[in-house]
Amino acid sequence: MFQGGFIINFHPITLADKPLFDSFFHKYRYDNAHSNFTNLFMWRNGYHIQWALAGEHLCIKAEWEGEHYILPPFGPENEGMNTALEQFMDYFAANGWPLVIRGAEQFMVAALDRLKPGQFQWVEDRDNFDYVYNTQDLIELSGRKYHSKKNHLNSFKRLYSQYEYVALTPELVPSCLDVARTWWRQHSDNDDINLGLEQQAIADVLQNMEYLGLCGGAISLDGQVIGFTFGERLNEDTVVVHVEKGNPEIRGVFTVINQEYLKNSWQHIPYVNREEDMGIPGLRKAKESYHPVKMIQKYVGRLLK
Repeated sequence: MFQGGFIINFHPITLADKPLFDSFFHKYRYDNAHSNFTNLFMWRNGYHIQWALAGEHLCIKAEWEGEHYILPPFGPENEGMNTALEQFMDYFAANGWPLVIRGAEQFMVAALDRLKPGQFQWVEDRDNFDYVYNTQDLIELSGRKYHSKKNHLNSFKRLYSQYEYVALTPELVPSCLDVARTWWRQHSDNDDINLGLEQQAIADVLQNMEYLGLCGGAISLDGQVIGFTFGERLNEDTVVVHVEKGNPEIRGVFTVINQEYLKNSWQHIPYVNREEDMGIPGLRKAKESYHPVKMIQKYVGRLLK
């Protein structure tokens, strides 16, 4: 697309782009759960995500509810990043859009301010802070602060002593999709666009989980899947959990799938990122109840006129 005297070759995200994205996300450390190919692939349709290369930098743009925005360019902090920013500044201006940057971690904000001092106004995006926990805390659930979680866990194990934890394999995908649909029907009037998009995102990922390199687990009761989850390594010391769904009518199912998954797949990894709460009160309460050890702060930047 020709805009402002230069060419930006935007592409929709496809599975074939994973090696390219991984080359950026693995070369540099990112703690943001969305600095990850699976997350971008999952939400590519709902957020109209597209990407382009600008020299040494991976550039990503998206759109939600009429607002067009970019993620901070992924790559080294150098003049090439400055060039990528200038291209986007021209591109957004040519389209009559204000330049908005979302999903910027603190070190990204500092880097962008060094490149463009005083040109962006930054505000915290609390609804999109990621929750990070000690993996062993969520496995052991020790101490008074996890008393209620332990009660849910023990209650589940008493009532459903025959349950099984199994690795999530392609054969279980149809059953997991049934669980996701059941959860959706019980949590929305089916007009909630976010939940509808999530259903499609889960299906896209589960049907391609082997290629995406995901690790998942499920809770089976009398041969029927009642809860499932999946995630992957985010960086050298953190795993990211992308999705966790269960039958909400079964008390303790979420505590059990959370504990069993980490115990069976990730107990050698110090931290687990369970992503953001999106400003949903119930979800925020649930995530806070697991006592995060840190939050990954994210910021929104707007180009000052």
